[in-house]
Amino acid sequence: MFSDISSDIFAFSFDGLSSPVIDLKFRTGPQKGDHTLGWGLAWYPADNKAAMVAKDPAAKDTTSLKGAMSDWEGFRSTVFFCKVRGAASGYTHLETQPFTRSFAGQDWVFMHNGNLDKEAIKKLHHNTSIFLEPLGRTDSELALVFLLGKIQDYGARTLAEIDHNILLSWFLQLDDLGSADMSISDGVTVAVFYGTNSQASLYYSRLKPPHDTAGFQSDAASFSLNNPRDTFRTAFVFASSPFKSGDWTPMQGGQLIIARRGAMVWTNKKDPLPKLPLPPTQRPESTAAGSPILQGGPLEKITERSALFASVQAQSQQASIVAKLSQMSHVQQNVINAKSITHAADGTALTYRLYDLVHSTEYTYEEAVEHSTHTFRLLPVEDQVQEVIHSTLTISSEGEDVRFEDVFGNQNIHYSIIKPYRQLTVSCRSLVKIFGQAPDDYASTRRQAKLPMSWMPWQLQVMEPYLLLLEMPETQISELLLYARSFAERNGQHLIDTLNDINLTIYRDYQYVPGSTSFSTTPFDVYASRKGVCQDFANLFITLARLLGVPARYRMGYIYTGANYENKIQSDASHAWAEVYIPYIGWRGFDPTNGCQVAQDHIRVACGRNYRDATPTSGTIYRGGGKEGLRVQVTMNEVFL
Repeated sequence: MFSDISSDIFAFSFDGLSSPVIDLKFRTGPQKGDHTLGWGLAWYPADNKAAMVAKDPAAKDTTSLKGAMSDWEGFRSTVFFCKVRGAASGYTHLETQPFTRSFAGQDWVFMHNGNLDKEAIKKLHHNTSIFLEPLGRTDSELALVFLLGKIQDYGARTLAEIDHNILLSWFLQLDDLGSADMSISDGVTVAVFYGTNSQASLYYSRLKPPHDTAGFQSDAASFSLNNPRDTFRTAFVFASSPFKSGDWTPMQGGQLIIARRGAMVWTNKKDPLPKLPLPPTQRPESTAAGSPILQGGPLEKITERSALFASVQAQSQQASIVAKLSQMSHVQQNVINAKSITHAADGTALTYRLYDLVHSTEYTYEEAVEHSTHTFRLLPVEDQVQEVIHSTLTISSEGEDVRFEDVFGNQNIHYSIIKPYRQLTVSCRSLVKIFGQAPDDYASTRRQAKLPMSWMPWQLQVMEPYLLLLEMPETQISELLLYARSFAERNGQHLIDTLNDINLTIYRDYQYVPGSTSFSTTPFDVYASRKGVCQDFANLFITLARLLGVPARYRMGYIYTGANYENKIQSDASHAWAEVYIPYIGWRGFDPTNGCQVAQDHIRVACGRNYRDATPTSGTIYRGGGKEGLRVQVTMNEVFL
């Protein structure tokens, strides 16, 4: 009833993103059945929900495969499906496997090795949805839409949501209609079924590092993990033709195996058949006994003369390397200091802006102050994008100063005054240059785009101070948590979209009302009242980010309002905003008072967990003083040369 088959199928589930070098082969010798042509390859680039498929229905070899796959940076995934000799004469791309179908918000990939009764499948397929109609004319695609119809009727959106035995029962229904070796994936989970009427074999193995540098070879395919990023990858592999290295176990008739991220998570057969006998693994020949690398005796002590020789030699080698690089035509040179980058990738000019900043604070007292100490954090940050050309601090009373950098990287001056005074004026003037930056590129998979964020243990330890919340009643924290989650859910857990949404919502929904809050005002108070000033909005943003597991800190600085901001009051004193840490990007500023990301209008000064760590001026009066008067004046003007 069913013809013989010559097709080979391979399915890979890696524990992490991998870029295997895969070469499908056409077996030599006589072939069985109608399916003797073509090849197909499917994967999920960067683990996205959309699958990519490359196929050639008429190929008699893999020349077209090698041409199609050369230099594809997108060939990196955790799931790969491959089929060779999966097409018959007259087949088009519609009939060539693997098949893909968009369903429940992601692409599904499917392969079938065998033959099924098409009329019988049509009778089983009761789901009449127009979205589940086959595009081609094969029994294999009918099997795919049958399974997707069952998944839709079940109410699931992924394979992980389906009871394993229920999924098995659907495969067994197809198994009654012919040979049903099938593989299906939603991009995360891989389910492989080996039918009881199968005319070919199917094997599985879990390949763990270290891997043989020669790769894995079989009669129908070969693959290797030569990419340095894949050195420690583990793969759970299904193959109709087992590779010559590794422990391969034949699947049993009627067996379903579910794999996810490089490991088997479920199977209905607990006692597998004996493993295939394989030749002993070849080990690389040992290094020759005379190798100086292995013999290596104690190193001679380097004398002063030899050290000088080594220094001269190093300089010579460096000059030689530079000379060789200058002669090479394919060397990529990158400007890595931001101040020297004049254009963004899209050609936009990156220019700097220059500001003349004066911050003056005047204290007056009813009685003379006889002894006081002060801390000043007024020196702007100096880094890749902000340069302090000149800065001076003027204090109206003599004292002793101690300068230091605190644990947050802020430049501090501790000032002690022992001579009586009734008025104290502190003025800092700085000339600051802010360089333009190109927009952050989030295309790299290392730069996390989704919530929740993942951290190395030591990263989490360093970021712990920026993840702790201000002490508040549990009920208030719970309410703020629901509020924070609403942003993430609204934006599909997308990190930057969520942060931008929080930033704009505070700007739009909260009123800037000077004097409406105090230093004791909590983020929940601001949330409840929907009003405050810049430090209140920054604290609320920080709290919401931390509740979502995003490290956030408080930043004090200044803003140039110019003609672009309706709220001019904020430029009369120091300004405050929030900064979040994004892995492989760094700290990025969000200004909820203005609903914008921090750019060239902002001058950064001090940062910390909260306002107390970054206040521009603070002090303690030990004797005298009485009633205090305070006046703060900030002027910030753009300088055009």
